[in-house]
Amino acid sequence: MFVDQAEIEVKAGDGGDGAVSLRREKYAPKGGPDGGDGGHGGKVTAVADAHLRTLIDFTHQRRHRAQDGGRGGPNRRSGKNGADAEIRLPAGTLIRDAADGDVVADLVEPGQRVVLCRGGRGGRGNARFATPQRHTPRFAEKGESGRTRRLTLELKLLADVGVIGLPNVGKSSLIARVSAARPKIADYPFTTLAPNLGVVRLEEEVSFVIADLPGLVEGAHRGAGRGHQFLRHVERTRLLIHVLDLGAPDRDPCQDFAALNRELALYDADLADRPQLVALNKIDLRPPQEKLAQVESSLEQQGYPVFRISAVTGEGIVPLMGAVARKLAELPPPPSQEAAADVAPERPAPLQVNQLSDGSYQVSGDAVERAVAMTNLDSEEAVRHLHRRLERMGVIRRLRRLGAKDGDRVRIGTVELEFVE
Repeated sequence: MFVDQAEIEVKAGDGGDGAVSLRREKYAPKGGPDGGDGGHGGKVTAVADAHLRTLIDFTHQRRHRAQDGGRGGPNRRSGKNGADAEIRLPAGTLIRDAADGDVVADLVEPGQRVVLCRGGRGGRGNARFATPQRHTPRFAEKGESGRTRRLTLELKLLADVGVIGLPNVGKSSLIARVSAARPKIADYPFTTLAPNLGVVRLEEEVSFVIADLPGLVEGAHRGAGRGHQFLRHVERTRLLIHVLDLGAPDRDPCQDFAALNRELALYDADLADRPQLVALNKIDLRPPQEKLAQVESSLEQQGYPVFRISAVTGEGIVPLMGAVARKLAELPPPPSQEAAADVAPERPAPLQVNQLSDGSYQVSGDAVERAVAMTNLDSEEAVRHLHRRLERMGVIRRLRRLGAKDGDRVRIGTVELEFVE
Protein backbone atom coordinates (compact mmCIF):
# COMPACT_ATOMS: atom_id res chain seq x y z
CA MET A 1 0.00 0.00 0.00
CA PHE A 2 1.32 3.45 -0.93
CA VAL A 3 0.78 5.94 1.91
CA ASP A 4 2.08 9.48 1.47
CA GLN A 5 0.46 11.30 4.42
CA ALA A 6 0.46 10.62 8.14
CA GLU A 7 0.19 12.38 11.48
CA ILE A 8 2.38 11.47 14.43
CA GLU A 9 3.09 12.61 17.97
CA VAL A 10 6.66 12.85 19.22
CA LYS A 11 7.82 13.41 22.78
CA ALA A 12 11.33 14.06 23.97
CA GLY A 13 12.46 12.41 27.20
CA ASP A 14 11.97 14.15 30.54
CA GLY A 15 15.05 15.23 32.43
CA GLY A 16 15.92 13.32 35.61
CA ASP A 17 15.45 14.95 39.01
CA GLY A 18 18.44 16.34 40.83
CA ALA A 19 19.42 14.63 44.09
CA VAL A 20 19.32 16.04 47.62
CA SER A 21 22.23 14.50 49.54
CA LEU A 22 24.48 15.58 52.41
CA ARG A 23 27.91 14.03 52.64
CA ARG A 24 28.48 12.20 55.92
CA GLU A 25 31.76 10.40 56.44
CA LYS A 26 33.80 9.52 59.51
CA TYR A 27 36.54 12.03 58.77
CA ALA A 28 34.38 14.66 57.05
CA PRO A 29 31.69 15.67 59.55
CA LYS A 30 31.05 18.87 57.58
CA GLY A 31 31.20 17.34 54.12
CA GLY A 32 28.30 19.43 52.90
CA PRO A 33 25.85 18.89 50.04
CA ASP A 34 26.85 16.43 47.34
CA GLY A 35 23.63 15.70 45.42
CA GLY A 36 24.29 15.15 41.71
CA ASP A 37 22.39 16.46 38.66
CA GLY A 38 19.73 14.48 36.85
CA GLY A 39 20.43 13.17 33.36
CA HIS A 40 19.09 14.91 30.28
CA GLY A 41 16.11 13.41 28.47
CA GLY A 42 16.68 11.90 25.03
CA LYS A 43 15.88 13.87 21.90
CA VAL A 44 13.71 12.84 18.95
CA THR A 45 15.49 12.92 15.58
CA ALA A 46 14.16 12.41 12.05
CA VAL A 47 16.45 10.78 9.47
CA ALA A 48 15.90 10.58 5.71
CA ASP A 49 16.24 6.95 4.57
CA ALA A 50 16.81 6.30 0.87
CA HIS A 51 15.44 2.75 1.20
CA LEU A 52 11.95 3.79 2.34
CA ARG A 53 9.25 4.60 -0.20
CA THR A 54 6.08 5.08 1.86
CA LEU A 55 4.76 6.32 5.20
CA ILE A 56 2.70 3.21 5.88
CA ASP A 57 4.61 2.38 9.10
CA PHE A 58 3.31 5.60 10.64
CA THR A 59 -0.32 4.62 10.18
CA HIS A 60 0.26 1.89 12.79
CA GLN A 61 2.78 3.53 15.12
CA ARG A 62 1.79 7.14 15.67
CA ARG A 63 3.53 7.88 18.99
CA HIS A 64 7.29 8.08 19.29
CA ARG A 65 9.02 8.83 22.60
CA ALA A 66 12.61 9.18 23.69
CA GLN A 67 13.87 7.83 27.02
CA ASP A 68 13.75 9.87 30.22
CA GLY A 69 16.94 10.90 32.00
CA GLY A 70 18.00 9.17 35.23
CA ARG A 71 17.87 10.67 38.68
CA GLY A 72 21.03 12.20 40.17
CA GLY A 73 22.80 10.41 43.04
CA PRO A 74 25.00 11.13 46.06
CA ASN A 75 28.71 11.94 45.74
CA ARG A 76 27.77 14.32 42.90
CA ARG A 77 26.90 11.41 40.62
CA SER A 78 24.94 12.55 37.59
CA GLY A 79 21.98 10.59 36.34
CA LYS A 80 22.19 8.70 33.05
CA ASN A 81 21.12 10.61 29.95
CA GLY A 82 18.06 9.19 28.22
CA ALA A 83 18.42 7.36 24.91
CA ASP A 84 17.41 9.26 21.80
CA ALA A 85 14.54 8.18 19.57
CA GLU A 86 15.26 8.04 15.83
CA ILE A 87 12.44 8.20 13.28
CA ARG A 88 13.40 7.01 9.80
CA LEU A 89 11.42 8.67 7.02
CA PRO A 90 11.51 8.38 3.21
CA ALA A 91 13.68 10.98 1.51
CA GLY A 92 11.33 13.65 0.23
CA THR A 93 9.24 13.89 3.40
CA LEU A 94 8.00 17.33 4.37
CA ILE A 95 7.40 17.70 8.13
CA ARG A 96 4.94 20.31 9.35
CA ASP A 97 3.71 21.35 12.78
CA ALA A 98 0.14 20.08 13.04
CA ALA A 99 -0.95 23.07 15.12
CA ASP A 100 -0.05 25.89 12.74
CA GLY A 101 1.08 24.18 9.53
CA ASP A 102 4.57 25.70 9.65
CA VAL A 103 7.35 23.76 7.96
CA VAL A 104 9.51 22.06 10.57
CA ALA A 105 11.91 20.29 8.18
CA ASP A 106 12.17 19.23 4.55
CA LEU A 107 14.15 15.98 4.23
CA VAL A 108 15.38 16.12 0.65
CA GLU A 109 18.75 14.37 0.94
CA PRO A 110 19.22 10.73 2.01
CA GLY A 111 20.96 10.67 5.38
CA GLN A 112 19.80 14.17 6.30
CA ARG A 113 19.04 14.49 10.03
CA VAL A 114 17.01 17.02 11.98
CA VAL A 115 16.22 17.19 15.70
CA LEU A 116 12.44 17.48 16.11
CA CYS A 117 12.36 17.78 19.93
CA ARG A 118 15.21 18.34 22.36
CA GLY A 119 15.09 16.38 25.61
CA GLY A 120 14.29 18.04 28.93
CA ARG A 121 17.22 19.25 30.99
CA GLY A 122 18.19 17.32 34.05
CA GLY A 123 17.45 19.02 37.36
CA ARG A 124 20.38 20.38 39.33
CA GLY A 125 21.31 18.59 42.53
CA ASN A 126 21.60 20.42 45.83
CA ALA A 127 25.39 20.62 45.47
CA ARG A 128 24.83 23.18 42.73
CA PHE A 129 22.93 25.54 45.06
CA ALA A 130 25.56 25.84 47.79
CA THR A 131 26.79 29.42 48.29
CA PRO A 132 28.81 31.22 50.98
CA GLN A 133 25.50 32.31 52.48
CA ARG A 134 23.71 28.97 51.99
CA HIS A 135 26.03 26.19 53.10
CA THR A 136 23.61 23.23 53.18
CA PRO A 137 20.77 23.63 50.67
CA ARG A 138 18.20 20.92 51.18
CA PHE A 139 16.46 21.22 47.85
CA ALA A 140 17.14 20.25 44.24
CA GLU A 141 15.49 20.89 40.92
CA LYS A 142 13.05 18.55 39.27
CA GLY A 143 13.84 17.43 35.75
CA GLU A 144 12.43 19.48 32.89
CA SER A 145 9.63 17.87 30.90
CA GLY A 146 10.49 16.94 27.33
CA ARG A 147 8.49 18.72 24.67
CA THR A 148 5.60 17.04 22.91
CA ARG A 149 4.75 17.93 19.29
CA ARG A 150 2.10 16.79 16.86
CA LEU A 151 3.51 16.65 13.35
CA THR A 152 2.10 15.95 9.91
CA LEU A 153 4.21 14.03 7.43
CA GLU A 154 3.78 14.62 3.70
CA LEU A 155 5.78 12.57 1.23
CA LYS A 156 6.66 14.14 -2.10
CA LEU A 157 8.51 11.70 -4.30
CA LEU A 158 12.07 12.59 -5.19
CA ALA A 159 12.00 11.92 -8.92
CA ASP A 160 13.89 13.83 -11.61
CA VAL A 161 11.20 13.22 -14.21
CA GLY A 162 7.44 12.99 -13.76
CA VAL A 163 5.28 11.25 -16.37
CA ILE A 164 1.87 12.89 -16.55
CA GLY A 165 -1.18 12.32 -18.68
CA LEU A 166 -4.85 11.44 -18.48
CA PRO A 167 -5.81 7.90 -17.40
CA ASN A 168 -4.99 5.03 -19.76
CA VAL A 169 -2.63 6.95 -22.06
CA GLY A 170 0.28 4.56 -21.39
CA LYS A 171 2.24 6.13 -18.54
CA SER A 172 2.82 2.82 -16.74
CA SER A 173 3.78 1.12 -20.00
CA LEU A 174 6.38 3.81 -20.58
CA ILE A 175 7.83 3.32 -17.07
CA ALA A 176 7.98 -0.44 -17.62
CA ARG A 177 9.70 0.01 -20.99
CA VAL A 178 12.48 2.37 -19.81
CA SER A 179 13.20 0.98 -16.32
CA ALA A 180 13.09 -2.14 -14.20
CA ALA A 181 9.83 -1.05 -12.55
CA ARG A 182 6.92 -3.43 -13.13
CA PRO A 183 3.71 -1.50 -12.56
CA LYS A 184 0.27 -3.00 -13.09
CA ILE A 185 -0.82 -2.44 -16.70
CA ALA A 186 -4.33 -2.92 -18.10
CA ASP A 187 -6.64 -1.30 -20.64
CA TYR A 188 -9.05 0.37 -18.22
CA PRO A 189 -8.86 3.75 -16.47
CA PHE A 190 -7.24 4.16 -13.06
CA THR A 191 -5.29 0.93 -13.26
CA THR A 192 -2.46 2.67 -11.41
CA LEU A 193 -3.50 3.67 -7.90
CA ALA A 194 -0.05 4.65 -6.64
CA PRO A 195 2.98 6.37 -8.19
CA ASN A 196 5.61 4.06 -9.63
CA LEU A 197 9.32 4.88 -9.45
CA GLY A 198 11.93 3.59 -11.85
CA VAL A 199 15.59 4.28 -12.60
CA VAL A 200 16.58 4.89 -16.21
CA ARG A 201 20.21 4.10 -17.09
CA LEU A 202 21.37 5.31 -20.50
CA GLU A 203 25.09 4.97 -19.92
CA GLU A 204 27.32 4.07 -17.00
CA GLU A 205 27.49 7.71 -15.90
CA VAL A 206 24.00 8.81 -17.00
CA SER A 207 20.93 7.82 -15.03
CA PHE A 208 17.84 9.48 -13.56
CA VAL A 209 14.73 8.63 -11.56
CA ILE A 210 11.39 8.65 -13.34
CA ALA A 211 7.89 8.39 -11.82
CA ASP A 212 4.43 8.05 -13.32
CA LEU A 213 1.85 10.18 -11.57
CA PRO A 214 -1.65 8.67 -11.80
CA GLY A 215 -5.07 10.02 -10.93
CA LEU A 216 -4.82 13.28 -12.90
CA VAL A 217 -8.10 14.25 -14.58
CA GLU A 218 -9.99 17.47 -15.13
CA GLY A 219 -10.75 18.89 -11.69
CA ALA A 220 -7.64 17.32 -10.17
CA HIS A 221 -6.67 20.61 -8.48
CA ARG A 222 -9.94 20.34 -6.50
CA GLY A 223 -9.17 16.72 -5.57
CA ALA A 224 -11.07 14.97 -8.37
CA GLY A 225 -9.69 11.60 -9.42
CA ARG A 226 -7.35 11.48 -6.41
CA GLY A 227 -5.83 14.65 -7.80
CA HIS A 228 -4.54 16.18 -4.56
CA GLN A 229 -3.09 12.84 -3.53
CA PHE A 230 -0.72 12.75 -6.50
CA LEU A 231 -0.32 16.34 -7.69
CA ARG A 232 1.98 17.03 -4.73
CA HIS A 233 4.49 14.57 -6.20
CA VAL A 234 4.85 16.71 -9.35
CA GLU A 235 6.34 19.52 -7.22
CA ARG A 236 9.66 17.71 -6.71
CA THR A 237 10.27 16.87 -10.38
CA ARG A 238 12.50 18.99 -12.59
CA LEU A 239 11.09 17.83 -15.92
CA LEU A 240 7.75 16.45 -17.09
CA ILE A 241 6.96 14.00 -19.87
CA HIS A 242 3.41 14.66 -21.00
CA VAL A 243 2.01 11.50 -22.58
CA LEU A 244 -0.83 11.86 -25.09
CA ASP A 245 -2.92 9.01 -26.51
CA LEU A 246 -2.89 9.01 -30.32
CA GLY A 247 -4.75 5.70 -30.49
CA ALA A 248 -8.11 6.90 -29.16
CA PRO A 249 -10.26 8.01 -32.10
CA ASP A 250 -12.81 9.78 -29.87
CA ARG A 251 -10.30 12.10 -28.10
CA ASP A 252 -8.57 15.30 -29.15
CA PRO A 253 -4.94 15.11 -27.89
CA CYS A 254 -4.55 18.89 -28.05
CA GLN A 255 -7.57 19.42 -25.85
CA ASP A 256 -6.31 16.78 -23.40
CA PHE A 257 -2.93 18.51 -23.31
CA ALA A 258 -4.46 21.91 -22.58
CA ALA A 259 -6.85 20.53 -19.95
CA LEU A 260 -4.16 18.78 -17.92
CA ASN A 261 -1.78 21.73 -18.08
CA ARG A 262 -4.61 23.91 -16.82
CA GLU A 263 -5.00 21.60 -13.82
CA LEU A 264 -1.27 21.85 -13.05
CA ALA A 265 -1.41 25.64 -13.15
CA LEU A 266 -4.52 25.80 -10.95
CA TYR A 267 -2.87 23.55 -8.35
CA ASP A 268 0.45 25.43 -8.34
CA ALA A 269 1.28 28.33 -10.66
CA ASP A 270 4.95 27.30 -10.69
CA LEU A 271 4.06 23.98 -12.31
CA ALA A 272 2.84 25.81 -15.41
CA ASP A 273 6.46 26.82 -16.08
CA ARG A 274 7.93 23.35 -15.47
CA PRO A 275 9.75 22.17 -18.65
CA GLN A 276 7.81 19.52 -20.59
CA LEU A 277 8.56 17.04 -23.33
CA VAL A 278 5.53 15.65 -25.16
CA ALA A 279 5.29 11.96 -26.05
CA LEU A 280 2.71 11.05 -28.69
CA ASN A 281 2.07 7.46 -27.63
CA LYS A 282 0.49 4.42 -29.32
CA ILE A 283 1.74 5.15 -32.81
CA ASP A 284 1.89 1.37 -33.22
CA LEU A 285 -1.91 1.57 -33.61
CA ARG A 286 -1.33 3.53 -36.82
CA PRO A 287 -3.31 6.72 -36.12
CA PRO A 288 -4.23 8.83 -39.18
CA GLN A 289 -1.17 10.65 -40.45
CA GLU A 290 -3.04 13.92 -40.84
CA LYS A 291 -4.13 13.79 -37.18
CA LEU A 292 -0.58 12.96 -36.07
CA ALA A 293 0.90 15.80 -38.13
CA GLN A 294 -1.73 18.28 -36.90
CA VAL A 295 -1.13 17.49 -33.21
CA GLU A 296 2.64 17.54 -33.68
CA SER A 297 2.56 20.88 -35.48
CA SER A 298 0.25 22.50 -32.90
CA LEU A 299 2.43 21.51 -29.95
CA GLU A 300 5.71 22.45 -31.65
CA GLN A 301 4.28 25.90 -32.42
CA GLN A 302 3.70 26.28 -28.67
CA GLY A 303 7.38 25.56 -28.10
CA TYR A 304 7.18 21.95 -26.84
CA PRO A 305 9.60 19.26 -28.09
CA VAL A 306 7.45 16.41 -29.48
CA PHE A 307 8.39 12.73 -29.82
CA ARG A 308 6.45 9.94 -31.52
CA ILE A 309 6.69 6.77 -29.42
CA SER A 310 5.18 3.40 -28.77
CA ALA A 311 5.58 2.25 -25.16
CA VAL A 312 4.56 -1.26 -26.29
CA THR A 313 7.05 -1.78 -29.14
CA GLY A 314 9.76 0.61 -27.93
CA GLU A 315 9.66 2.75 -31.08
CA GLY A 316 10.96 6.29 -30.43
CA ILE A 317 11.88 5.55 -26.81
CA VAL A 318 15.65 6.00 -27.20
CA PRO A 319 15.42 9.51 -28.73
CA LEU A 320 12.94 10.53 -26.00
CA MET A 321 15.16 9.31 -23.15
CA GLY A 322 18.22 10.93 -24.73
CA ALA A 323 16.38 14.26 -24.85
CA VAL A 324 15.36 13.82 -21.21
CA ALA A 325 18.98 13.25 -20.14
CA ARG A 326 20.22 16.30 -22.07
CA LYS A 327 17.48 18.52 -20.63
CA LEU A 328 18.14 17.36 -17.05
CA ALA A 329 21.81 18.24 -17.45
CA GLU A 330 20.75 21.85 -18.12
CA LEU A 331 18.28 22.18 -15.23
CA PRO A 332 19.17 23.16 -11.64
CA PRO A 333 18.23 20.84 -8.75
CA PRO A 334 14.81 21.54 -7.25
CA PRO A 335 14.89 23.78 -4.16
CA SER A 336 13.57 22.41 -0.88
CA GLN A 337 10.80 24.27 0.94
CA GLU A 338 13.22 24.98 3.76
CA ALA A 339 16.97 24.78 3.95
CA ALA A 340 18.33 21.78 5.82
CA ALA A 341 18.86 22.40 9.52
CA ASP A 342 20.27 20.27 12.32
CA VAL A 343 17.57 21.38 14.75
CA ALA A 344 13.95 22.10 13.91
CA PRO A 345 12.97 25.68 14.76
CA GLU A 346 11.30 26.20 18.12
CA ARG A 347 10.37 29.80 18.87
CA PRO A 348 10.56 30.50 22.63
CA ALA A 349 7.53 32.30 24.06
CA PRO A 350 8.47 35.67 25.64
CA LEU A 351 7.52 36.72 29.17
CA GLN A 352 3.99 38.07 29.51
CA VAL A 353 2.18 39.20 32.68
CA ASN A 354 -1.55 39.98 32.52
CA GLN A 355 -4.37 40.60 34.98
CA LEU A 356 -7.44 38.44 34.39
CA SER A 357 -11.09 39.40 34.77
CA ASP A 358 -11.40 37.52 38.09
CA GLY A 359 -8.63 39.62 39.65
CA SER A 360 -5.95 36.95 39.40
CA TYR A 361 -2.79 37.23 37.32
CA GLN A 362 -1.47 35.08 34.49
CA VAL A 363 2.28 34.82 33.88
CA SER A 364 3.48 33.02 30.73
CA GLY A 365 6.73 32.52 28.88
CA ASP A 366 9.02 29.56 28.31
CA ALA A 367 11.75 30.60 30.76
CA VAL A 368 9.46 31.42 33.69
CA GLU A 369 7.24 28.38 33.15
CA ARG A 370 10.32 26.15 33.04
CA ALA A 371 11.63 27.65 36.29
CA VAL A 372 8.33 26.96 38.09
CA ALA A 373 7.90 23.47 36.62
CA MET A 374 11.40 22.45 37.79
CA THR A 375 10.88 23.72 41.34
CA ASN A 376 9.88 21.37 44.14
CA LEU A 377 6.99 23.41 45.55
CA ASP A 378 6.79 21.19 48.63
CA SER A 379 10.10 22.60 49.82
CA GLU A 380 9.89 26.00 51.49
CA GLU A 381 13.56 26.59 50.78
CA ALA A 382 13.07 25.81 47.09
CA VAL A 383 10.09 28.19 46.91
CA ARG A 384 12.16 31.01 48.41
CA HIS A 385 14.83 30.33 45.78
CA LEU A 386 12.14 30.45 43.07
CA HIS A 387 10.92 33.81 44.41
CA ARG A 388 14.41 35.25 44.01
CA ARG A 389 14.59 33.90 40.45
CA LEU A 390 11.24 35.49 39.59
CA GLU A 391 12.55 38.80 40.93
CA ARG A 392 15.62 38.56 38.68
CA MET A 393 13.39 37.77 35.68
CA GLY A 394 11.31 40.89 36.31
CA VAL A 395 8.12 38.98 37.09
CA ILE A 396 7.66 40.43 40.61
CA ARG A 397 8.26 43.97 39.35
CA ARG A 398 5.65 43.62 36.61
CA LEU A 399 3.12 42.14 39.04
CA ARG A 400 3.62 45.08 41.40
CA ARG A 401 3.13 47.46 38.48
CA LEU A 402 -0.24 45.82 37.74
CA GLY A 403 -1.33 46.25 41.38
CA ALA A 404 -0.72 42.76 42.78
CA LYS A 405 -0.82 42.54 46.58
CA ASP A 406 -0.30 39.86 49.23
CA GLY A 407 -2.62 36.89 48.79
CA ASP A 408 -3.48 37.49 45.11
CA ARG A 409 -3.50 34.39 42.93
CA VAL A 410 -0.82 34.11 40.27
CA ARG A 411 -0.97 31.36 37.63
CA ILE A 412 2.29 30.34 35.98
CA GLY A 413 1.80 27.53 33.47
CA THR A 414 -0.28 24.88 35.24
CA VAL A 415 0.71 26.04 38.74
CA GLU A 416 -1.19 28.52 40.91
CA LEU A 417 0.79 30.48 43.52
CA GLU A 418 0.08 33.27 45.99
CA PHE A 419 1.72 36.64 45.57
CA VAL A 420 3.92 37.47 48.56
CA GLU A 421 5.87 40.70 49.01
